[in-house]
Amino acid sequence: MRNLTQKEIEILESRKCKSENWDEVFVSEQFDESDLEQIDHIHFSGRIEIGIFRNTFSLPGGVKKHSGLHHATLHNCTLGDNILIEHVQRYIANYTIGEDCFIQHLNLLLVDGQAKFGNQVEVSVLNETGGREVPIYDRLSASLAYIIALYRHRPKLIERLRGMIGDYASAHSSTRGSIGREVKILNAGTIINVKVGDCCTIENTTRLENGSINSNRQAPVTIGDSVIARDFIVSSGSTISDGAKLIRCFVGQSCLVSHSFSAHDSLVFSNCAFENGEACAIFAGPSTVSMHKSSLLIAGMFSFLNAGSGSNQSNHMYKLGPIHQGIVERGSKTTSDSYILWPARVGPFSLVMGRHYHHSDTSDMPFSYLIEHKDETYLIPGVNLRSVGTIRDAQKWPKRDKRKDPIQLDKINYNLLSPYTIGKMMKGVEILKKLQEIVGETSEIYGYQNTRIKGSSLRNGLEVYQKGILKFLGNSLISRLEGAPFANVEEMRQRLVPDSREGLGEWIDLSGLIAPKASIEELISKIESEQINNLSEVEACFDQLHRNYYKLEWTWAADKLQTWCGVKLDSITPEEVTHLVELWKEAVVSLDEKLYQDARKEFSLTAKTGFGVDGCSRLQKEEDFERVRGIFEKNPFVTAVIKHIEDKKALGDELLSRLRPLLKNAAKA
Repeated sequence: MRNLTQKEIEILESRKCKSENWDEVFVSEQFDESDLEQIDHIHFSGRIEIGIFRNTFSLPGGVKKHSGLHHATLHNCTLGDNILIEHVQRYIANYTIGEDCFIQHLNLLLVDGQAKFGNQVEVSVLNETGGREVPIYDRLSASLAYIIALYRHRPKLIERLRGMIGDYASAHSSTRGSIGREVKILNAGTIINVKVGDCCTIENTTRLENGSINSNRQAPVTIGDSVIARDFIVSSGSTISDGAKLIRCFVGQSCLVSHSFSAHDSLVFSNCAFENGEACAIFAGPSTVSMHKSSLLIAGMFSFLNAGSGSNQSNHMYKLGPIHQGIVERGSKTTSDSYILWPARVGPFSLVMGRHYHHSDTSDMPFSYLIEHKDETYLIPGVNLRSVGTIRDAQKWPKRDKRKDPIQLDKINYNLLSPYTIGKMMKGVEILKKLQEIVGETSEIYGYQNTRIKGSSLRNGLEVYQKGILKFLGNSLISRLEGAPFANVEEMRQRLVPDSREGLGEWIDLSGLIAPKASIEELISKIESEQINNLSEVEACFDQLHRNYYKLEWTWAADKLQTWCGVKLDSITPEEVTHLVELWKEAVVSLDEKLYQDARKEFSLTAKTGFGVDGCSRLQKEEDFERVRGIFEKNPFVTAVIKHIEDKKALGDELLSRLRPLLKNAAKA
C-alpha cells in the first residue's frame, strides 16, 4: 500500500470526498487515475486502505454496476479489490471487506469494542431458568452440545469444555470485523459486531448483532427479508429469511429458518427446517422439522422429529416455574394438536397422538405409538417398525442431507436399525415378558411407566421386536461374511472374530452420532484428566467413532449373537450359520410383507374418498385416483419393497450356497 499523491487528493476532494487526515488513507500499488473516477462523496476517517476498482457487477435484468465507492462514511476500514460500496446511510467502521463485495443501501456496519462475534454466548437450552447453558462457538457440533447440556453430573468435564470454548472465543475476538469475499449486502438495516464469511447474501435484513455468519463458497448463507438476530451463529449453507427472529441461537449447517419463525435460547443443528412457529429453549438435533404456524416447541430435545400442526409441550405448570424438560428421541413424529406435559421421554421412532399429561417414559419401547384415550396414554409397542412412514422417513433423511461444506460439523448416522435401537428393542422384549409374568399372559391391560398397554398390543410388540432383532443380527452376520471366501470352517470362524473389543455394552445417540457409551465415557475421562486439551481433539474423537461405526457395530452384534441367539462364534458350525440365515430371511420377508400391506392401505377405497369429485361411478373415482397417485403395483415405494425382498433373499441364498460345501464336509466327517 502507498499514500495518496497530492494530485490524487485534489481529485478526490473535487469529487466531494474528504478525510480527517489524508495521511491515513492508503491505496494499492496498482491504484491509478481510473480508480479515482470510481470514488465520490466519501468521508474517510481513521486508517483507510483501498484496493482497485476495475470490474463491473452484472445485476438481474441486465443492469451493470462498476465497482467503486459512492456516498458513504468509512472509518478504520480495509477495502479489497473490485468492491462496490454505495449509499450507506450512517457509516461503516472497523471492518476488513474482502474482494468483489457488493454493499448497497446499508444503514450501519460497525464493530464496537472487543467483539467475540457470537462465540461464547450462553444458550439456556432445555431449562429456561438455567442450569444447562451451552456456550456456542463457530464449530459447535450436536454431539459436543449434547455432552455439555446433559452431562451436568460431571462438573469437571463441563468446566474443561467451557474453558476450551472460552479460549476459542478469546482467540477469535477482535476490535475489527471481517466481511469475506463476494459478499452481497443489499438494503440492509443495522449490522453490529458481526463476522460474515465468503459468498454470503444479506438482503432486506432488519438487524444483526453480535454474531457470526459462517458462509463459504461451497455452502453460501442467505440472510433475508426482515430478519432480526442477536447473539447468534449461523453455519454454512443455511438460510434465515422472511421475518425470522433469533435470539441467543446456534443454527447448524444447511438449515432453513423462515416465514416469521421465532426462536430464543435454542440450538438448531444440521438440515433442520423451521417455519411459521415458535421455539423456546430447544435442542433440535439433525433434521428436526416444524413447519406450521400453530406449533410451539419448548424445552425439548429432538432429532429427526416431524412436528405436526399445533404440536405443543408445556414446562411451566408448577409453582417453581419453567424448570421441566423432555426428550423425544430420534425419528419420532407428533400429530396435529398433540400435547406433552414435561417431564416426559419418548422412545425413538415413535408417533405421539393426542394429549399426554402423565409424564411417561417410553425410551425403552422404540417404534411405538403413544395414543391418548380417555385422558390416558396408551402405548402400542413396535408398531412403527412395520409402518411405511417409518421406512420412508429413514430413506429420505440421507437424501435430504443438503450439506455441501466439505467440513461437516455434525456426525450423523442415518441407520434405522443400530446397536442403539436394537439394544432398546432387546430391553423392550425383556420388559414385555416381565409384564406378562407379573400380570399374566391373558391380561387385557398392562401398566408401564404411566402408560397402558393392551394385551394384543403387547403380544404383537413382542413379535415385531423379536423379528427386528433377528433382522439386524442377521444383517450384521451376512455383511461380515459377504464377499469373504472361506475354504473351511476355521476360515469362516476367523472371519467372524471382531476387530477389537471396543463396541460392547450400551450404545447411545449423541444427537446424530451413534456410539458405544463406553467410548464416550473414555473420551470424557480424557477431557477431565487433561489428556485432551482443545476442541479439535474432541471433535476428532467424534469423527473417529463415526468412521469406525461398522467395525464397532460388529463387535456389539457378535456379542449379541452369542447372548441372544445362543451360539458361540469361536466354535460356530455351518449348520448354526445356516439356521441363523434362515431365521433372518423369515424375519426380513415377514417385516417387508407387513410394510407391503401397510402401503396397500394407501390405495384402499377409503383412501380414494374425495377423488373423482363430480364423477358418478366408482370407475371414475378410481381413474382420477390413478391419474394423481398412480397404481399400487407401480408405486416407487412398493416396487422398492418388492425389490428389497428379492435382494435380501438373493443375499441369503448366496451365503447359503457358499455354506453347502462346508455342510457336506461336516456330514462326511
